[in-house]
Amino acid sequence: MSGGFRSRSKGAEPGKQEATPSKARPQRSRPKGGKPTGKKGGPEKPAPRKFPGLDAPRQLAHEVLTRVREDEAYANLILPRLLKERKIVDRDAAFTTEITYGTLRTMGVLDAVIAESSTRSLDQIAPEVLDALRLGAYQLLYTRVEPHAAVDTTVRLVEATGNEHAKGFANAIMRTISRTPPEKWIEILTPPGEIAAAAFRNAHPTWIAESFSRVLGLGDLEDALSADSERPGVHLVARPGEISAEELALITGGEEGEYSPYAVHLGSGDPGDLEPVREGLAAVQDEGSQLVARAVVEASLEGEDTGRWLDLCAGPGGKAALMGALARIDAAHVDAVEVSPHRAKLVEKITRGLPVTVHVADGRDPGLEPGYDRVLVDAPCSGLGALRRRPEARWRKSESDIAGLSPLQYDLLASALKLVRPGGVVVYSTCSPDLRETRAIVDKAVKELGAVEVDAHDLVAPMSDVGNEKSVQMWPHRHGTDAMFFAVLRRGEGN
Repeated sequence: MSGGFRSRSKGAEPGKQEATPSKARPQRSRPKGGKPTGKKGGPEKPAPRKFPGLDAPRQLAHEVLTRVREDEAYANLILPRLLKERKIVDRDAAFTTEITYGTLRTMGVLDAVIAESSTRSLDQIAPEVLDALRLGAYQLLYTRVEPHAAVDTTVRLVEATGNEHAKGFANAIMRTISRTPPEKWIEILTPPGEIAAAAFRNAHPTWIAESFSRVLGLGDLEDALSADSERPGVHLVARPGEISAEELALITGGEEGEYSPYAVHLGSGDPGDLEPVREGLAAVQDEGSQLVARAVVEASLEGEDTGRWLDLCAGPGGKAALMGALARIDAAHVDAVEVSPHRAKLVEKITRGLPVTVHVADGRDPGLEPGYDRVLVDAPCSGLGALRRRPEARWRKSESDIAGLSPLQYDLLASALKLVRPGGVVVYSTCSPDLRETRAIVDKAVKELGAVEVDAHDLVAPMSDVGNEKSVQMWPHRHGTDAMFFAVLRRGEGN
């Protein structure tokens, strides 16, 4: 039975203590007689083989899991494209999406259940076999797929990976899982401690639940974690001066947003197929992100607005485009700074035709003349506020990422405060609710740089329940947006 296993290691079984996959990244599999697949910049992947008795949705779901694991691909980017290429539509497309995203989202729980049901630790199972077991376990624990169908197709998937000798092993694990009701599995494996238990029940690493709890307390924690596991709707932004939200809603069949005057919510469908999106009259943008860009333009200034606006971390360009559309109406101009040449090209593309000049430069020292009226610092962050949009993200991130980002975030804010004129405004924002990326950065700027924080709550009215500080913290479970944070600052006197 060597085909489905890897060599033994001395490590403990992952998944037993916390709902998180093993930190060690498994080696890429090598087909017999072939070259390694899945490397970035490597050869094109061959067309998938068809296996008797193995349906296209499960086969594609397994392929996406493989690409996410081997190439660090984003499922929400590659799955829609592959569904179109394979002509998988309607119910089959919905099923493929459900088991792919669901498996990635709940991977920590699935690994804990598989580890409990296996005679071998997870790192001794070939990664492609483990992916098949995860897909099967997800169907047993989270869907209404008949147990015999989940078991049989999982065994067939294992065979299709070339691990014929692991069929019996996979069959035994799947049957063990199927004999215990899903709620009983959760009860058995839930760790002690209120935060750790909430994290496990909602398929999050404990450290993320702890991060959220520092902002929310325990009362809202379960709802916040649960909202991360719900599929987000599509939010469109109607480009000001081109089309109104009311017109966009009528054309698309969507509903106008509750908070942003430019937002339209779609129930379903591919936004790329919509004529207003194809013609550049609208774009995909979370309503919370729209509110951040709008806050930069709407915040009160001391003195006249001379029309010099700046987006200091502009890539990929959504906020720069909305600021640019508003700048065109106000006869202003936006300088958009992006350190990555590739992302700078994306900014140029999305802002074409707008009064926006793109600069490839480091926002910490962009070489621009100070004196801007309005500056946006949409700082690089952990992205913990948008976990619902990338199902694999919660298991890829680690707490050490935040420690590495904080100095950069502070330096960018310090740069913005040097570039803004006295009486102008700086909006500091992140798509993360973690206090180390939000209040800690703002409070440090107030203490060490003499910045003055301005109450930002009126800038998102009628939105409420955005926190007790002067800054704004949005949440999916409260507002239906990503967990966006922003604060409004001015230069202190003498700076």
